[in-house]
Amino acid sequence: MNYLATDYKYIQLDENQVPVIEGSTMKVVELITSHLTYGWSPEELHFQYSHISLGKIYSALAYYWDHKAALESDMKQRLEKVKALQQEAPPSRIVQKLKERGVIS
Repeated sequence: MNYLATDYKYIQLDENQVPVIEGSTMKVVELITSHLTYGWSPEELHFQYSHISLGKIYSALAYYWDHKAALESDMKQRLEKVKALQQEAPPSRIVQKLKERGVIS
């Protein structure tokens, strides 16, 4: 896979122009999602993703704050895609059984 360099140390763009953390397959939006969802500090992100150095985490956070609108738009599109796929997918067997038993509606 060919990556394009950015002005941010440790952040590269993949062939789809998606920012990825150098030396990993982690997209910047994946790291940022954890940061925003759980309120994790850079140190906690490093603890949870120990394969990503603290310097790379700070670089990803800087990239996010400088490209916030574009990355949040990307996150919104990903969420909408997940919701659409969930609506298209048939219910799982466990959901069907729980509905039959009246546990869920």
